[in-house]
Amino acid sequence: MHIVLLGNGIAGITAARFIRKWSDHDITVVSGETDHFFSRTALMYVYMGHMRFQDTQPYEAGFWEKNRIKLLNAWVESVDTAGKALVLADGSRLPYDKLVLATGSRSNKFGWPGQDLGRVQGLYHRQDLEGMEAASAGLQRAVVVGGGLIGIEMAEMFHSRGIPVTFLVREKSFWDIVLPPEESQMINRHIREQGIDLRLATELKEIIDDGTGNAGGVITNHGEQIDCQFVGLTVGVSPNIGFLKDSGIGTNRGILADAFLQTNIPDVYAAGDCVELRNPRPGRRPIEAVWYTGRMMGETVAYNICHSPQAYDPGIWFNSAKFFDIEYQVYGDVPVTYGNGKATLYWGGASCGKKSIRMVYDEASGSVLGFNLMGIRYRHEVCERWIAQQTPVEEVLQNLSLANFDPEFFPEFEAEVVAQYNRQTGKGIRLRTRRRSLTDALRFLKKLPA
Repeated sequence: MHIVLLGNGIAGITAARFIRKWSDHDITVVSGETDHFFSRTALMYVYMGHMRFQDTQPYEAGFWEKNRIKLLNAWVESVDTAGKALVLADGSRLPYDKLVLATGSRSNKFGWPGQDLGRVQGLYHRQDLEGMEAASAGLQRAVVVGGGLIGIEMAEMFHSRGIPVTFLVREKSFWDIVLPPEESQMINRHIREQGIDLRLATELKEIIDDGTGNAGGVITNHGEQIDCQFVGLTVGVSPNIGFLKDSGIGTNRGILADAFLQTNIPDVYAAGDCVELRNPRPGRRPIEAVWYTGRMMGETVAYNICHSPQAYDPGIWFNSAKFFDIEYQVYGDVPVTYGNGKATLYWGGASCGKKSIRMVYDEASGSVLGFNLMGIRYRHEVCERWIAQQTPVEEVLQNLSLANFDPEFFPEFEAEVVAQYNRQTGKGIRLRTRRRSLTDALRFLKKLPA
């Protein structure tokens, strides 16, 4: 059987690796972006000079031949599902018995005048990195549009080379559709402290042609003109599915897939950023364009091809990022606003510098629901187990030291968090545990009552 995987990102390559682990099927991975799989999240560090591009490739060149995974560098024009073949850009056809679509995302464009000028782009593909590199020589100012994770990465990239950046954010506070107000305002302050020209509640209206077909400036919704030679469009991403038109494969915003990541066409699966689940699990979104869900989907697809069907289970939500030098971690359910039976404990703010800890818990049962961490690391396994076991918040607080990551090298704030809870509730709970290794912490947690 010949299995073709379209896309060599984390979802496609994970699927290929596990298919090989569990079978002797013929495997071909197709991608027009690069010859080899690379860490997409590391692109910014190549531009900033922290890594070479080859350092972003987790596997040596001989890995693919050794594991009998054929790599084909080619762009795909369409999918002929009736004939079970990919139609490549050069007109040739690649037959398949089973197909895995792992085509990732593309940067959003919303019809702005000038959006197709030169030196106007997003940041997702290897080609986007090359475009930024080519535009950087002599660049006097860049304008970055969009207040999310990709936008702040692009701003940091230009800032690392001393290129002035104006950052247009539509919302009243940075990423306030995801971050609670205190954390969002912390990032506002931090962005400005870096010397970035942050413009909140400001939208892009038009991109100006400099007379040569390249960007020469932007006009905002306030009527202001900002001169620049590069415009970064980082207003989110969408599933990369344009080539599936007329294929018969069901799509909406993304490729529609069931709980087993199968499409409506027999022998065609989907994995990663391009997937839109028909019936996502409670509390999860139909499209989740994050690294770890792509990896989990890739493994699930491989299992379903090689073994009996198994439903995709993303587990407890988590994500991590960096806002310049502030690390961010979220585990579980952390809404922007509270109510509906959810309470929050927040320690941090301006007096604590660039660090904060937020815990969300159920008001009725007291069970912990989520953690939001800025500038502080907590162990993923420990936080996830507390959430999964519906551990009472006071039990978590008494044992909060279990979650501390590398306490030998980083300050500890557990006592301050507990004190904040006591002030907030009028109670008098105390820390119970001391520093432990991760192994000891997990053993200890197994003994705690559910």
